[in-house]
Amino acid sequence: MRGFWHDAVEFFPILMSGVALTIVVTIGSLLLSTVLGLIWAMMRVSGIKVLSMLSASLINVIRGIPIIVLLFYLYFVMPDLGVTLSALQAAILGLGIAYSAYQAENFRAGIEAIDKGQIEAAQSIGMGWWVTMRRVVLPQAVRIVLPPYGNVMIMMLKDSSQASTITVAELALQGKLIASSTFKNTNVFTMVALMYLTMSIPLILLVRHFEKRAGKK
Repeated sequence: MRGFWHDAVEFFPILMSGVALTIVVTIGSLLLSTVLGLIWAMMRVSGIKVLSMLSASLINVIRGIPIIVLLFYLYFVMPDLGVTLSALQAAILGLGIAYSAYQAENFRAGIEAIDKGQIEAAQSIGMGWWVTMRRVVLPQAVRIVLPPYGNVMIMMLKDSSQASTITVAELALQGKLIASSTFKNTNVFTMVALMYLTMSIPLILLVRHFEKRAGKK
């Protein structure tokens, strides 16, 4: 145990630099996936057949490609097409695109859970489709999608470790580098696991809070 605490003190600053990048990747990809997911969802429920089919096709394609393959494509293939991204940019873009499909399904379910009568009433007093969505549907849908949105956030935090495959020096890669140079696998990866838990547990408790609130309504 004494050896573990000694290593913890020694390696903590290095691992914290990885934590910082993990948070950057998670927040960046979460924002991107939210924007894209909302766009895909709005296209699905727009009532315009072409947009709905296009959105459904995009979602199916995105869900069918493993995240790691998408990251490799953005980081290694795009330069051949004239678009060069940094490892961090590719990680945020790749995770954001990958999770936009799951965000879209969450948003669509929230929108479709709203009583159709409210939509008809809003349109009967002259509100257009977009105004109805903005003033009537989306404010209520947000409360419905908060629990699954929180779950997506937790998954994105953990899947940010896949950015290590394209050289983003986030927490998992920093741990791997330290372990490979010191051969202290047990201590290092125990620290890495504890750091992920420290970041995940507050989010898990937040999701539980939202689920309890939703269950009371």
